[in-house]
Amino acid sequence: MKASMQAKLDQLSARLTELNALLSQSDITDNLDNYRKLTREHAELSPVVEQYGLYRQASDDVLAAQDLAADPEMRAFAEEEIETARKRMAELEAELQKMLLPRDPNDDRNIFLEIRAGTGGDESALFAGDLLRMYSRYAERQRWQIEIVSSSPSDLGGYKEVIVRLVGQGAYSRLKFESGGHRVQRVPATETQGRIHTSACTVAVMPEADDVSDVQINPADIRIDTFRASGAGGQHINKTDSAVRITHLPTGIVVECQDDRSQHRNKDQALKVLAARIKDAQVRAQQAKEAATRKSLIGSGDRSERIRTYNFPQGRMTDHRINLTLYKLDAIMDGDLDELINALITEHQAELLASLGESDA
Repeated sequence: MKASMQAKLDQLSARLTELNALLSQSDITDNLDNYRKLTREHAELSPVVEQYGLYRQASDDVLAAQDLAADPEMRAFAEEEIETARKRMAELEAELQKMLLPRDPNDDRNIFLEIRAGTGGDESALFAGDLLRMYSRYAERQRWQIEIVSSSPSDLGGYKEVIVRLVGQGAYSRLKFESGGHRVQRVPATETQGRIHTSACTVAVMPEADDVSDVQINPADIRIDTFRASGAGGQHINKTDSAVRITHLPTGIVVECQDDRSQHRNKDQALKVLAARIKDAQVRAQQAKEAATRKSLIGSGDRSERIRTYNFPQGRMTDHRINLTLYKLDAIMDGDLDELINALITEHQAELLASLGESDA
């Protein structure tokens, strides 16, 4: 293990000891904000320090076995113990490297998930509906809350555009690599000749902004328009100007919300989506700079890239960024995304490790 990595782990171990002492004080809950901050830090450090403890134990096992090797009768046993312990050390060190990677500050945030129909007309809108169901089913598996913020249904079903809010632990960390172009190849329900069509949708995953610290929106920079909502919703929603459109003048970002009967709640949701979009634009600009030095587009924020193809006749899904093909399309469309998501996270971690290795060289 490199000296710099060991020094970092020693610092974290000392900090965990300090946190244990602080959290054991009788008056620690007097300041609830500070208590939450300390418990959160404790929860983050504990797994790392525990893993480091296992590494040090394996290192001690090597030293103990080396002492045994001085005895001719114990040499064969000792050499086997040394080999086993060193292999364990290598595995633990690799895991510790991943645990020490720079943490995305947005990983624990809730998200806004936007799906927009692209090329393909009605079939694209139907596919947007399929993608919404796929992500909704995945969210249900994760026990996340799902809330439709805004939707624009198409005539034949599906959506021209839909925005949902997913609330749950680690929502952004699990779905942040879903942003980009999603292409579908299949025979549409409206196709009478049985021909395979190709259509596409765009997905955008945005961490929910912290109203206070993340994005400051100057009231003078926005224009708010109200209008009568269209589509389903009953008589009330169509008779009042409850729908809200907010335009952010400096960036030209426009957000509409009309799914709630209350103009106030639509405005509140629209402002949250606007803040998320502004924050997302800032994050993507930073990611684009970083991506210039990477081979992969994972995490680059480039939404113009086609990231994935869903081929229904062949029952396969291919993620083009990591050249992963899975022949379980029915399960994937039903929300079974863990194998895919874990592969994307692993590849991203490998990228980060490689870049850290280059910087240390």
